[in-house]
Amino acid sequence: MLKGHPKGLFIAFFANMGERFGYYTMIAIFVLFLQAKYGFDYAKASQYFGLFLACVYFLPLFGGIIADRLLGYGKTISLGLIVMFAGYLMIAIPTTMDGGLPLIISGLVVISMGTGLFKGNLQALVGNLYDDPKYSKNRDVAFNIFYMGINIGAMFAPTAAESISNMMLKRYNLFYKADIPALAHKYLGGDAGVEASLRGFASDQGAFADMGGDLVSFSKYYINHLAESYHWAFGVACLSLVASMLIFWGFRKYYKHADLTERQKAKDETLRGNMVVLTRTQVRERMIALFLVFFVAMFFWMSFHQNGAAMTVFARDYTVDSVGRFTNIWFDLFGLLPIFLSLIGLIFVIRKKSTRTHKLIGALAFVGFAIIAYLRISGYSDSNDFTPQKFQHFNPFFIVALTPLVVGYFTWLASRDREPSAPKKIGIGMIITSVGFTVMIIGSLSLMGYSPGDIGEIRAPSDRLVGPYWLITTYFTLTIAELFLSPMALSFISKVSPPQYKGMMQGAWLAATAIGNYGVALVGIFWNKVQLWIFWGILVVACVLAASFIFSILKRLEKATES
Repeated sequence: MLKGHPKGLFIAFFANMGERFGYYTMIAIFVLFLQAKYGFDYAKASQYFGLFLACVYFLPLFGGIIADRLLGYGKTISLGLIVMFAGYLMIAIPTTMDGGLPLIISGLVVISMGTGLFKGNLQALVGNLYDDPKYSKNRDVAFNIFYMGINIGAMFAPTAAESISNMMLKRYNLFYKADIPALAHKYLGGDAGVEASLRGFASDQGAFADMGGDLVSFSKYYINHLAESYHWAFGVACLSLVASMLIFWGFRKYYKHADLTERQKAKDETLRGNMVVLTRTQVRERMIALFLVFFVAMFFWMSFHQNGAAMTVFARDYTVDSVGRFTNIWFDLFGLLPIFLSLIGLIFVIRKKSTRTHKLIGALAFVGFAIIAYLRISGYSDSNDFTPQKFQHFNPFFIVALTPLVVGYFTWLASRDREPSAPKKIGIGMIITSVGFTVMIIGSLSLMGYSPGDIGEIRAPSDRLVGPYWLITTYFTLTIAELFLSPMALSFISKVSPPQYKGMMQGAWLAATAIGNYGVALVGIFWNKVQLWIFWGILVVACVLAASFIFSILKRLEKATES
């Protein structure tokens, strides 16, 4: 899987991994932050979330134009890193529960601008590496590897966000309890009906006794310090961006040859022979194919990015917040990863093609990581608490774990001349996405009568909370869908884009993603208006319709790939 690739791919891999680690640390807690600090209901919080994601993914369209026509890829990417750093620094500045929203909004705008300069152009740069005939056959696999970089960074983000938040709360003699923020805001707003419930949860907090049982003071104290803990977690992005800068700038020699736009080639007599010139008809057909794929992708991202919105709120308000020893393995990366690495070692031991050296290394890895896992798991309690953002490490973990299997499966199909085309994989991905949300429909049937609108957007009674495996199963299914769709779409765009529009088309893909991301906010309007199973059903219907559309135009898309 890692053979036959230029070194520049791995520079892009690690630069992207650092940036995505910071981004997903922020995204893991963003909706929780807005609701905890400002008391927003879900519909309002999802509007902020959806608009931010829309800007983050729409502005790469302009970033691509800037790179194609003015600065080139490398300089535009570098500028994006600097601008993003400034934006994350702005939202990391702690403020009280009554202020700071203009600073947050300004910071989000700056982050969006920096991401617009960075994200699409890094993808275009990766695509340029594979224009070389020496590497072109590995283009699809390359984007799978590049995609793993995104998800390795994202995998550790929820754990980082939780660790920093918990550490800061502990300093103030507090600990996280999902019920408290909403109840505290309602109580401060004059709702006396929540006093008994709030007092019950507050009594477990050490700081409450220090305040002599003053519920008003405690509510303000808890909200302010929970919000402060989230601000500190946002600051992680600043550090991760410094790492990305050092990698991207320090190893430029490995991708310098690919850091060329068509305009830059045209100005150099020695490079003009490498330019690819298409007829107007070819350009038109390719552009139509690309925009048809973009249209379908909108529905995928509208559904998939519920992970930072509706699925996170479902985790907070409708899912148990403590689990037993066995289930806790899933929520503890430092227990889960050693098990995964131990199994990788075992695969090398039993694999027929492994050399004696590989078998020995595999055996040592199997035993060593198994011991580490045992020592970690033996320290678990019978009941282990976790925060709702921890669910968001499942998708990137499954990406990392499943990518080699999916690549191997596609390679096996290719060896038998049966590998689906990239557009067909995208259609299959949409079907799998609908299956994922069907799981959520089934898991929500027991919650009829307890939808957010029925109970006023507070946490459901403890006897109605569902187990974590509904969400875990959904994340697993959505990950398979993502592997069929997103890396393949990036590869498709890299291959089909007219050369003079490479940066812009990668940006257009992200702009389509942006429209889908704003769809998160549009669908969010229904959160407290319909039963939960109906909410998930809306997403299922959207995905099935999108899959039907792409299969209906499949021949046209496949023809554009060959032109």
